[in-house]
Amino acid sequence: MQGRIIKLLSDLYTVETKDNIYECKARGVFRNNKITPLVGDLVVIDIDKKIINEIKERNNSLVRPPLANIDQVMIITSVKKPDFSANLLDKMISMLEYNNITPIICFTKMDLLNKEEKKDIKNIIKYYKKIGYKIFFNTEIRKIKKVFKNKLTVFAGQSGAGKSTLLNKLDKNLKLKTGEISNALNRGKHTTRHVELFNLFKGLVADTPGFSSFDLKEIPKDELSNTFVEIKKHGENCEYKNCSHINEKECYVKKLVNENKILESRYENYKRFVKEGE
Repeated sequence: MQGRIIKLLSDLYTVETKDNIYECKARGVFRNNKITPLVGDLVVIDIDKKIINEIKERNNSLVRPPLANIDQVMIITSVKKPDFSANLLDKMISMLEYNNITPIICFTKMDLLNKEEKKDIKNIIKYYKKIGYKIFFNTEIRKIKKVFKNKLTVFAGQSGAGKSTLLNKLDKNLKLKTGEISNALNRGKHTTRHVELFNLFKGLVADTPGFSSFDLKEIPKDELSNTFVEIKKHGENCEYKNCSHINEKECYVKKLVNENKILESRYENYKRFVKEGE
């Protein structure tokens, strides 16, 4: 019988089929072949032996968070406590673009900003909208609810950014544990202990353990520019066929950065990610 893994706790997989839910173990052959079933996997199970016999081909998968067959990721992005990190946001976006997963950005804690800080963040938001990303604030509950239908959506972001809090606002029955922010570390305490899919608004939604780093080395160096949509778009106008947009003097992308048509922080993050991948 076919189903989808909706929860993993220790070595026990919760598989939801059309008619029921089963707690299953994975076949030993998966371990021998260094294959790990992931939440989101479509699988074939033996309902009598409670064993996962087969994992269907994946559309995509991520290592952190460990999920498969993801349609979109809602990146919960705090602007204060923890402070806004353009580096972390762009890392997440690059990883998603590389894996052909749609990024959606949700900004939280706007009420904690002063007037000047709010102005700066709004300019940043305006730019991300301009290059094509869907943006929400965590107060726009009605609008957010509409994006889940027929999608597997992952909630991801820095610890303490407000993932579980937002999910609880979307569906009060979830009652996910939330944690206080450590003022000393300016980051949240990890409160989500496992990956789990919830049926929410005619779609599946994942709450994931907090994380704050990615290994960008899995993205080939020459493909990193394609994960920045504006660099990919305008890079076609560069004089050099294989322009890296870093060392070349006559680079159209660099020209747009100097003219403030490409956000400087995005370009600086691109260069930083290329260096990290070396």
